Amino acid sequence: MKIINYRENFLPKTFVATIGFFDGVHAGHRFLLQILKDEASRLGKQSLVISFQAHPKSVLSADTTPPLLTLNEEKIEMLSEFGIDACVLLPFDKEMAALSAYDFFKQLIFPLGVGTLFIGFNHRFGKNRAEGIDDYIRYGQELGITIQEASSFTLDTEKVSSSIIRNLILNGQLEKAATFLSYPYFLKGEVVSGNKIGNTIGFPTANIELTDCSKLLPPNGVYAVTVEVQKNRFWGMLNIGYKPTIGSNNKKTIEVHIIDFNESIYGEKICVTFIKKIREEKKFSSINALQNQLKQDKEFVIQLKNNTTR
Repeated sequence: MKIINYRENFLPKTFVATIGFFDGVHAGHRFLLQILKDEASRLGKQSLVISFQAHPKSVLSADTTPPLLTLNEEKIEMLSEFGIDACVLLPFDKEMAALSAYDFFKQLIFPLGVGTLFIGFNHRFGKNRAEGIDDYIRYGQELGITIQEASSFTLDTEKVSSSIIRNLILNGQLEKAATFLSYPYFLKGEVVSGNKIGNTIGFPTANIELTDCSKLLPPNGVYAVTVEVQKNRFWGMLNIGYKPTIGSNNKKTIEVHIIDFNESIYGEKICVTFIKKIREEKKFSSINALQNQLKQDKEFVIQLKNNTTR
């Protein structure tokens, strides 16, 4: 997939495009993207996704900016894997936010060589989001751009949106979130040195420092995960929280015990994919009680692995 500069000028009608932030590139987004690809193929044109470098709320209302389901590089990778031909990330700022929908079309969409633009169902943009699809169609006609509104998308009669998926993840509903996303939620980070207490109780862990803290972190608890490390995939159990039984100076940590893996991976980049929440984080009465629970957690993960891979 080609990443294009928003200041580039293209010949008219080069692209069939859509526009949005596409956080998560979830099932609803993929429904729209498939429509985009099909129309581009029918017309013999290239497909283009117009997105933004930062969430628009970070400019319009910084206090309400949501944590992200996907970082830009993750979003680009997903769009590329889906078969989109090109993507442009607009540097959304206060000046861009002040543009009317018409000026947005004229100054940013038209120069990109967009011949057809698909608008997500009930999607609004431009200053104060005051205008709707009928206005967009009229502006498009003036500029020679065909504007089409995509039909609404539901999954088993349920609405799918990035905000709904965030709430599912924050409520520990990882399996339903995976259905809405169309893939299991994941985090990427680097393995850093920890206090090595896990080694002393028979459950060594890899401490993970997130690549970008703007990405949504599931709530405290213990999770069954898969771990991609050194191009190999393993199962594991991951803890998010403060390790109340053994203490961590009130510092929240993310650490994963990788099952059947004993190599030193300090400094390695890893990806953990959430499969299921096992339990809440809790303080145990003793180290022995904690060890017994960890053994049960591990057995749960092994059984889940066996049931999944049959």
